[in-house]
Amino acid sequence: MDRDDASAGHLQELRRGTVVLACLLQLRTPDYGYSLLTRLDALGFVTDANTLYPLLRRLEAQGHLTSEWNTDEARPRKFYCTSGAGELLAADLVEDWKRLDASVTSLVRGDRS
Repeated sequence: MDRDDASAGHLQELRRGTVVLACLLQLRTPDYGYSLLTRLDALGFVTDANTLYPLLRRLEAQGHLTSEWNTDEARPRKFYCTSGAGELLAADLVEDWKRLDASVTSLVRGDRS
């Protein structure tokens, strides 16, 4: 395995949890899967459909997202939206993210305490 392959694996692990938070924050405004996938990609949260759709279903099953079908257009689309429980989870994750960011920033600066 060359360095690029190893780095890619570590980057994928690092980003995996951020996609959950990004979805919860982005879905404060209802959206459907492909559109969300495109928006996340534009924001730098690179993921693929084989990762995103199971994640959306899991978050919905856990009560963090709600969904409803929009059949107004020729192609029906399932729109997802962050639920109240999802908002609480997002708030917790944001706070944890801030703590982690401060810790990593401290390490990058070389702080030893």
